[in-house]
Order: sequence, then C-alpha cells, then structure tokens
Amino acid sequence: MTLPYHTPLTDAQQRQLGLDHPQPFAVADRVRFAELDALNHVNNKAYLEWFETVRVAYFKQLCAHHYEGRPAPRMVIRNADIHYVQEMVMDEDYVVTVRVTGYRTTSFVMEHQLWSGGSLRARMTGVMVTLLPDGSGRYPLPEALVAEFRERDGAQPA
Repeated sequence: MTLPYHTPLTDAQQRQLGLDHPQPFAVADRVRFAELDALNHVNNKAYLEWFETVRVAYFKQLCAHHYEGRPAPRMVIRNADIHYVQEMVMDEDYVVTVRVTGYRTTSFVMEHQLWSGGSLRARMTGVMVTLLPDGSGRYPLPEALVAEFRERDGAQPA
C-alpha cells in the first residue's frame, strides 16, 4: 500500500495500517530527523505538534462549516493529558487519529491516538473550549455541530 501523507485516510486504509477501529479523522506522515532528541527517539514536543496538526485539520475540514455566516470561535485548549506508550524513531510511518468523545455547551473533549506499525504509540485526551472571537466570553457550540459529534464520532454529553 502506498501511504498517502497529509491526506485524510479512509476506514479501509486505517484498517490496512493496523487500526482495529477506524476513527472519524486520521492522517499519515513519517518521522523526520528534526523531530528526534539526543537519543534518536522522537522528542515529546513532536507528539504534541502531531496531535495539534490533526486537531486543526479535523476542525477545518469537518467542523468549521457549522460557523459559516457567523464569526469563527477562538479555540482554546483548556487541558490535555498525554500518555506515551512506545517510542518512535527516524523514518517510521505513523497515523494520527482524532475524534470527539464528549461535549458540553461551549466545550468538547477530543481523543487523539498515534499508531505506527500496527501498535498504539501514544494517546492524548484534551478539552477544547470555544470562546467568542475577542475572547470576552464563551461561544456556544452550534446544535448541528453537536449532532455531528454524536453521529460521526459517537460523542456523549460530558
């Protein structure tokens, strides 16, 4: 299989890459030299960048249209919990996934996973808060977006 980098992967592609349960949004890439630490393992900072990159792409491609005709929200990470499962090294192909697992009126919980060689290498759970564009207060999630979180991602009220 030729791995398409930086392009959302289909369920079938995710399964071919070893994911048991395909996620609503997944992209592939390869470890670069600049992402290594002094021990030639992927630096912890790189994992956070990979999770952030897929989170932004997920929102732009699957969620942003729910804000058409109104100001876009300011997205803030309230907190994040990362668990490093297994090290990564130079030139490894990997898949980063993301889905929404829970929601409230102005926030939602995102689960990220990092897979390589058919095994889970890291995961992160984070709470995202939507603020008004000037940051002066919270911005309620559109009901159509919440419905999509429930239907596409299997999200539940938090």
